[in-house]
Amino acid sequence: MLNLERLRTLDALARHGSVSGAAEGLHITTSAVSQQMAKLEREVGQRLLAKHGRGVRLTDAGRLLAEHAARILSQVELAQADLEAQRGQVAGELRISAFPTAARGLFPVALADLRRRHPALRVRSRETEPENGIRGVIRGDLDLAVVLDWYNKPMPLPDGLVKALLLDDPADVALPADHPLAAREEIDLAELAEDEWITWGEGEFCHEWLMFTLRSKGVEPIVAHRAAESHTQLNLVAAGLGVCVAPLLGRDPLPGGVVTVPLRQRVRRHVFVVWRADADRRPSIRAALRALRAAGQRVGGAALTGGAPDAGAPDAEPAQAEPAQSGVHVGGSPLAADVPVGGPAVATGAPVGGAS
Repeated sequence: MLNLERLRTLDALARHGSVSGAAEGLHITTSAVSQQMAKLEREVGQRLLAKHGRGVRLTDAGRLLAEHAARILSQVELAQADLEAQRGQVAGELRISAFPTAARGLFPVALADLRRRHPALRVRSRETEPENGIRGVIRGDLDLAVVLDWYNKPMPLPDGLVKALLLDDPADVALPADHPLAAREEIDLAELAEDEWITWGEGEFCHEWLMFTLRSKGVEPIVAHRAAESHTQLNLVAAGLGVCVAPLLGRDPLPGGVVTVPLRQRVRRHVFVVWRADADRRPSIRAALRALRAAGQRVGGAALTGGAPDAGAPDAEPAQAEPAQSGVHVGGSPLAADVPVGGPAVATGAPVGGAS
């Protein structure tokens, strides 16, 4: 009989593409990965790994078994989720990530709320860019990831993930206080054609969005400075070194010497939470979704879309719904009917990467 933990090791190797990556994802040593694979090869009587340069690759038999392993582990995940749903207990460990401004704007409130309501739940959080959060959920390193896309540039998701809209986050342009346009009620992007821009790192989703958006308005951007963190960008603006896009979520307090002005195009980004479709009957996932949505209301960083609960009663615990039926992921997640998270949750099937 095939050993489940050894199949999990093979699955991690297939997903991460290296022994070191698999070890990191499984939180074990590289020697433990090698030992597990050696035992699995003895069990099946075939070579599953072959030398490839300084690393290894899966043999044909390894790839075949890895495909079966992924399906087996998905069924195990479903079984565990069903058992958790039957118990109805919010317990165990939940691993969650968010991009920096969402981590700053949502996590302090949401995670404190989860700790207060569900003391048996251990939440482990991290900051990471949206693309890395999505990959972490795919690999099984994360249970949930708070990610974003923009009104004119969607973030595609791979098969097997579900997303739910948390909030729409409007964005302004941040200018030095002595900028000629700083006193305006609104600005058109074309009016910033001669300004230097402070943007995100080359190749990052938000940077590519900004380049795409400016060019669609006939502006060839002059990129002067790059910074991953929004408050670093704002401090560069305060120093008079350029202008930047400044979403509302997690923005306050603004540094002195910075003025924000709305854009005539009403720029906004959509903030989502994503998780694996085979895990959405877990009570901990449901509890986290509720807490994140409530945090979006409380921080006042953006206007929620869809019908929102009364913001005057943030501590009211939503009534527990009946466990969702298994296998209902086509056309929407079972959670769409259980947790009103600002819009229907949908299973999607596009590859990871920048939108075309």
